[in-house]
Amino acid sequence: MAGRPRSIDRDKVLDAAEALVMTEGASALSFDAVAKAAGITKGGVQYAFGTRDNLIRSMITRWEEAFDADVAQRTGPDPSAQALIRGHLAAMRDAEEADHSRAAVAVTALFQHPDQLAETRDWYAARFGRLDLSKPGDRRLATTFLAAEGAFLLKAFGLLSLPDTQWKALFDDMLSATPTGLEDAEPQNE
Repeated sequence: MAGRPRSIDRDKVLDAAEALVMTEGASALSFDAVAKAAGITKGGVQYAFGTRDNLIRSMITRWEEAFDADVAQRTGPDPSAQALIRGHLAAMRDAEEADHSRAAVAVTALFQHPDQLAETRDWYAARFGRLDLSKPGDRRLATTFLAAEGAFLLKAFGLLSLPDTQWKALFDDMLSATPTGLEDAEPQNE
């Protein structure tokens, strides 16, 4: 009688892969190293992901899906372009340290595999591409979005260290400076 195959906890393997990239860099990401870190066999990692590229794609997808779910909770179904960006900013403001680490891992892995850049470009296009940059309010929103993305990546890569209260205050200021959809008129000269 054959034994039942053990199921692989994909999240546990992805956690181990992320930790490995954070501590040793993307070049250390191998099935052997991930298997050892996750406490499973190399065959188990291969069974769960098939290829190293699929493992990396899964790491990126998991981060994007978690972030998108957070944004969706803040915006509700079918948000306007402006509401989507504001939800994105609020999610960045409230991100935990683990979220910054996952973002750094995802970006690091992404640049190791340029073939996966198209999916990330599409993800950003969904955030940015619906704005009408001929409108002053949308331009302010786009500028704030780009500044927030830069701040998030600087923090994710450990190049910017701010206490949580200061981080939240910066993002609160960014959010208060963004239009809510009614401020698209040209500013009046005083």
